[in-house]
Amino acid sequence: MKIIKKDLKKQEITLKIENLDDIWILNQIIEEEDLLKGKTERKIKIGNSDDRNVKVIRKQVFLSIKIEKINISSDSKILKVLGIICDGPEEVPRGEHHSFNLEINSVFTITKNQWLKYQIKKLEDATKSIPVKILIVVFDREEVYFAKLKGQGYEILGKIQGDVQKKEEKHISKNDFYKQITEKIQEYNKIDNLNNIILASPSFWKENLIKILPEELKKKTVLATISQVSERSFSEVLKRDELKKILEKNQGTQEVKLLDKLLQHISKNTACYGLKDTKEKIEIGAVSELMISDSYLQNTKEKGFYKEVEKLMIACEQMDGKTHIISSEEAKKSLDSLSGIAGILRWNN
Repeated sequence: MKIIKKDLKKQEITLKIENLDDIWILNQIIEEEDLLKGKTERKIKIGNSDDRNVKVIRKQVFLSIKIEKINISSDSKILKVLGIICDGPEEVPRGEHHSFNLEINSVFTITKNQWLKYQIKKLEDATKSIPVKILIVVFDREEVYFAKLKGQGYEILGKIQGDVQKKEEKHISKNDFYKQITEKIQEYNKIDNLNNIILASPSFWKENLIKILPEELKKKTVLATISQVSERSFSEVLKRDELKKILEKNQGTQEVKLLDKLLQHISKNTACYGLKDTKEKIEIGAVSELMISDSYLQNTKEKGFYKEVEKLMIACEQMDGKTHIISSEEAKKSLDSLSGIAGILRWNN
């Protein structure tokens, strides 16, 4: 993300999208009733409506819309923002609908009634972060799973069945299985030019595998120990202390640790959760860190009580609290099980 201009007196920030993680961040920050302005393409009629020779052309125009709806595409490459036109050239009628397709290299300005601190921090963090390409490989002698880290957690890429001896099947030696894993890692490295590779396994499997990796891959590889091998193992890998350095910029990792911190505070009776309890604690200035899942926020918009929650975020920040919008899959699931909204307290309940 690039912040081209920030004018908080006017509550305006002009941005440029630089990578796909920016799309996800903007999906959390852009809201209904915000104003969006920028260059866009629109069909324009040339000539009077009763003229037989009326033409319709597509033209680049500079428009401002009041946002009504935000949708992210299924491949996460485009953020579609729909709204009512409130300003633009004379040939574009006010009050009609228009949609912006925000994608990599899009430049636009967002105006809010009030920018919250957590929103500005998310944008500023996005300007500093360089997407880290990390492959996680969890395996034992029976199976291997491959996943890549994303801004929103991780994406499972594939699975290979390994050295499981069955009477009706031909035996595959451990060395052949390690060779298969190595070839697959090389394939992913060729596609993404990986920054890091995490080999995670129970017992000694990872030490055996790293011995046969090419030197180029060894330099990028970190070893981690996990209790078992399954799709759930990836969330265990994200919590490992030895991986902190290479994962510290990853949003999913940070959010999983934040939820672990919340659960620890719940066990000590120094946390609140649920809208009613959290609201009461914010109103007396007791909340130091407020956490809300993006699915909960979406639900508030659909059910018409978003403004109530927005007031809580503003109140928390006015009393020097921090707001975190949780969007990575694993952390969000944990928070949603606690109703979707929770807070860490400054003192015991």
